[in-house]
Amino acid sequence: MSKRRKRAQKTFLNVPVVDAGAKGKSVAKTEDGEVIFLTDAVPGDVVNIQTFKKKRSFYEGRVTEFISKSDRRTTPVCKHFSVCGGCKWQHMKYEDQLHFKQKEVVENLTRIGHLELPSVTPILGSAKQYHYRNKMEFSFSANRWLTLEEINSDKEIQDKKALGFHIPGMWDKILHLDECHLHPAIGEKIRLSVHAFAKAENLSYYDPRERTGLLRTLMLRMASTGENMVVIQFFQEDEAKRIALLEHLKLQFPEITSLQYIINEKANDTIYDQDVICYHGEDHIWEEMEGLKFKINAKSFYQTNSEQAYELYKITRDFASLKGDELVYDLYTGTGTIAQFVAKKAKHVVGVEAVEVAIKDAQENAQVNNIENTTFYAGDMKNVFTQQFIEENGAPDLVITDPPRDGMHKDVVAQLLNLQAPKIVYVSCNSATQARDLALLDQHYKIDKIQPVDMFPQTHHVENVVLLTLKS
Repeated sequence: MSKRRKRAQKTFLNVPVVDAGAKGKSVAKTEDGEVIFLTDAVPGDVVNIQTFKKKRSFYEGRVTEFISKSDRRTTPVCKHFSVCGGCKWQHMKYEDQLHFKQKEVVENLTRIGHLELPSVTPILGSAKQYHYRNKMEFSFSANRWLTLEEINSDKEIQDKKALGFHIPGMWDKILHLDECHLHPAIGEKIRLSVHAFAKAENLSYYDPRERTGLLRTLMLRMASTGENMVVIQFFQEDEAKRIALLEHLKLQFPEITSLQYIINEKANDTIYDQDVICYHGEDHIWEEMEGLKFKINAKSFYQTNSEQAYELYKITRDFASLKGDELVYDLYTGTGTIAQFVAKKAKHVVGVEAVEVAIKDAQENAQVNNIENTTFYAGDMKNVFTQQFIEENGAPDLVITDPPRDGMHKDVVAQLLNLQAPKIVYVSCNSATQARDLALLDQHYKIDKIQPVDMFPQTHHVENVVLLTLKS
């Protein structure tokens, strides 16, 4: 055994778990101040630990024994909880999940941003704690992930086909799912039916190492309108087998209003450069929010928790407090959902987004909704959002920004500081990068309101909405 591995492997006894950390991990701390990150504990547990990795200021480890269990614990509903990694906080009561999400937001803004905060509004929890996701993507595998019990048993494993999720950190290992509690019931029925039919008809599953097999991925999109999309990705064309599977779905599930497929022979399974072919129904489904319709195709971005997205957008609009005569910029507009949501209370909304297909969707949705006071631009934000752009479109009264997890580019922040719009509403899915950006904006802006929102129960992810106003 190498010296590095020996240093990494230590045993700690009777260690209290004191906090929830980044990426869904929990934090244990010894009497001597040693910090250990764990994946299988809840704050309040007291545990024995075996470490397996040593960093400069902390260890990573696993629980070998629970001395006592936290009253924050609850029983996970899913049989795959300990292996899947998709819902890392299922073993924590929902009210405690909300507590630690709000705590993370506040600590990121104060520790990373060194910001002075007003009173933080209590986090808005999700009415649905399961079955809330409107989009799910599953992978087929010819060689499924085997459990430790299966590996150690003397039995020969006959059935190695899987339809499920990637094991965290492993590109070629798929955990087969007998159940999943993230999506609506119709999604569960379709996924199980696809797997049962494919096994019965001996359809081959993809092997990423050998690059062989027929079935590659299954995408489900389920709108609150009752419309449902199924997209099956095949590695190669086999017309008879492809039609057999698609016909099975068409006949068994009249709820499917958009049945599509892709033939993708390239090494990775991303679909953005692939032709999506409509087999039955329409090539899209419709989502609806407060009377607004949003057309969603296989490649469209749309918030994956429809009901909670509505709450998020209402908070954004409330923070904006528009009177009807304002010019609004909506940066990182995506498919223009927020832009259209606030348009009826604004004079004009200008949306900017890097993804050209998303902007086409935004323009089409605005037309469908008879919204005539929006303009959308496609292009890299730091290149589009320039002084010339502002001169051509006018100085905004309000900027709404909803950047990706990496936050805003420093040039975009610099332009906001130069622009000095009276108000900024900053919507973030990563309060750490939001804190970094807010620290830069602190030069001219103060924080008036903060509202965390839980979009993804059973996970560590949290959204946060901040209202900034110019300092006097």
